[in-house]
Amino acid sequence: MRLFVSIDLPDDLAEGVEGVQDSFREAEGLNFTDPKQAHVTLKFLGDVESERVPDVEEAVESAVTDDVDFGPFRATLGGLGVFPSPDYISVVWLGFEDGEEEMTLLHDAVESRLYELGFEPEENDFVPHVTLARMRHAGGKELVQENVREHDPTVGRMRVEEVRLTESELTADGPEYSTVAAFPL
Repeated sequence: MRLFVSIDLPDDLAEGVEGVQDSFREAEGLNFTDPKQAHVTLKFLGDVESERVPDVEEAVESAVTDDVDFGPFRATLGGLGVFPSPDYISVVWLGFEDGEEEMTLLHDAVESRLYELGFEPEENDFVPHVTLARMRHAGGKELVQENVREHDPTVGRMRVEEVRLTESELTADGPEYSTVAAFPL
C-alpha cells in the first residue's frame, strides 16, 4: 500500500483552491492536482507492506493523542510558494496564514513515532502546504514566478479536527486517495 499521513481540507475550500489554480492555467508545463483531494501531507511513507499497517496506525494515533498537547485548531489557507526554489520550480503550493505551528508540531510528532518504526526522516524542513501543481517543464516558469511574487490569496478558514492515514492508488487519471484510518485531535 502506498501511504501518507495527512490533514485533509474540507470540501467547501475546493472551489477556492481551484480559483487559485486558475491563476496559473496559462503557465505551460504544469500538472494541476485535483482540488477536491486537497490535503497537507504530514509524512509520506511510500510503499508499506500490509502487515505493517497496524503498527503505523498505532504510531500515528500515539503521535496525535499522546505527543501533542492541543485539540482541534483553526487554520487559514493562504499565500503562495514553490519548491525547491523560484529558480528551479518542481511544485507550486498554497500555504497557511495561521495554524502552521500546530501542523508543524503534528508533523514532528508523527515523524518521531514513525522513525521509531524505521521510516526515514524527511531531509527538508517541513512547510505546511497544499500542492496546487507540479511542473513538468519550465515553459511557464516566468509566469509562475510572477504570479507567486505578485499574488497573496487567502482561500479560507478551516477547523482541523483529525489526522488521517491515507492510501494513494496511482491510476491513469491521477492518484485516488482513500482513508485507511482517522485519528481525532
